[in-house]
Amino acid sequence: MTAQIIDGRAVAAQVRSEVADRVAALAEIGKSVGLATVMVGDDPASAVYVGSKHRAAEAAGMKSFDVHLPATATQAEVEDAIRALNADPAVDGMILQLPLPEGLDGDAAVEGIDPAKDADGLHPFSLGRLVLSRHAPVAATPQGIMRLLDHYDIAVSGKKAVIVGRSFLVGRPLAMLLGAKGVDATVVMTHSRTADLSAEIRAADILVVAIGRPRMIDGSMVKPGAAVVDVGINRTDDGLVGDVDFDSVVEVAGAITPVPGGVGPMTVACLLANTVMLAEQTAGPETNGH
Repeated sequence: MTAQIIDGRAVAAQVRSEVADRVAALAEIGKSVGLATVMVGDDPASAVYVGSKHRAAEAAGMKSFDVHLPATATQAEVEDAIRALNADPAVDGMILQLPLPEGLDGDAAVEGIDPAKDADGLHPFSLGRLVLSRHAPVAATPQGIMRLLDHYDIAVSGKKAVIVGRSFLVGRPLAMLLGAKGVDATVVMTHSRTADLSAEIRAADILVVAIGRPRMIDGSMVKPGAAVVDVGINRTDDGLVGDVDFDSVVEVAGAITPVPGGVGPMTVACLLANTVMLAEQTAGPETNGH
């Protein structure tokens, strides 16, 4: 048995096309869509991520604003930059590239973002509304994972979903989405202190791995036929690899996301989807049919 490959690039292209149509519809009523990024320092990986976000935004017809502060920037300078973007009517969505350089408080900076411009879905206001099952931008990576499961008709209701990792970027919001009424997975969120972690992983119908350890999960740990979503992006001597040992798991799983080309493209696409949604809310209720 060889698993179905979940092609994140193809699904992301579909999402970006939908976004471009919505951007064009807003343009027809005189509303442009603007996405801003704030990056502090010169981390190479962050620079790659930010660049991909700007290229995708511009390809979808959005205006792109790049605020790049030096690594020596103070907390006040970072928060001043965020306040300036909050006040700029051309900016509909904003992303603070994390992590910030040592000595800066990323959580405090994120809290400075106007929730009405929270393209990342990581502001406490947005996360709180997610907990309450109310409308708000949803963190882009969990949102992308849900889109992939839906696109490939992977059954979720009544299934056991095991998430390895409990970060507020992926694990915790994804647990809320999978366990929400109408989605109805039974969710187990595991971590480094979970008793008999391998048994929990083996029981998963849907396994999501976001732990940041190269090839941590191999084929012997996966339930035959399970859907495996690999969120990991680890730079190794072999190139980019996930948290899942793809070569062994692909022979056991029913479906699997590759690295690269799985979850990563969906994260960028869903950032754009959040941004156009925020722009639609700014434009007025007649545009909020999405």
